[in-house]
Amino acid sequence: MRQVEQVLSPRPYHWVGDGFKVHNFIPALMPMERMNPFVMFDYNAPYKVPASSTPRGVGVHPHRGFETVTIAYQGKVQHHDSSGAGGIIGEGDVQWMTAGSGVLHKEYHEKEWSRQGGVFQMVQLWVNLPQADKMTAPKYQAITNGDMGRHQLSTGGFIEVIAGKYQETAGPASTFSPIQLYNAKLQSQEKASFSLPANYNTALLAVKGSAIINEKDELPVNHLALMENQGEKFNIKAQEDSIILVMSGEPFHEPIAAHGPFVMNTREEIMEAFEDLRAGKFGYLED
Repeated sequence: MRQVEQVLSPRPYHWVGDGFKVHNFIPALMPMERMNPFVMFDYNAPYKVPASSTPRGVGVHPHRGFETVTIAYQGKVQHHDSSGAGGIIGEGDVQWMTAGSGVLHKEYHEKEWSRQGGVFQMVQLWVNLPQADKMTAPKYQAITNGDMGRHQLSTGGFIEVIAGKYQETAGPASTFSPIQLYNAKLQSQEKASFSLPANYNTALLAVKGSAIINEKDELPVNHLALMENQGEKFNIKAQEDSIILVMSGEPFHEPIAAHGPFVMNTREEIMEAFEDLRAGKFGYLED
């Protein structure tokens, strides 16, 4: 059985732009290599956003060498990028953006939602790209909640599959390396079982409610459980109506060179990224 290595409390929050109040788990609490291919993990715990006629968020900024995955639990996010892609990420939806060879993008609270204000909650992951795919063309996957795989449990809850498979239920996201990404939406006292390859780096975030892992380890709300890389099977029992984000991926053993908005394999590639940005090779996007 796969055991819990440690349960991590959220660090003090910091602001990304003026719209995202996040607790960073990766790389603040563990090195990128430990959860590769997940090399950054920001969690915007629920907070009340006051109504505003000017949407808050983060302005135009570049990325290269990885993918951003934004999961909206409460509130709405609007996105635009220099490839011409964009859209609204509604509650329960996912945006999967492949930065690849380079893209400029910006993200804000959606305009109409911002005018009303409300509770905002989201996760953003950076998913590393293998060296062979670092310079792939940018692309954008808008995954609505209705598009996700849904595995109904006999006890009433269900597993929402964003990427990979839960048993025979597949998720819609296209990935460059093997990734399993689920929302386990469990009723109080309901249990769900999981089986993931032992070498996959795996962690669980209590997005809503609290849970017990393997009948012994408590996972409080807003905390992250890092799982050992031994054994395959584990189970989660909800202590109340809960949402547990399950993230698991096959690591690829390549060097990681990260600086600001770029994740590459060497320092020279980071320098090249900055040079290409200055040369306008990431395209243009109005702030």
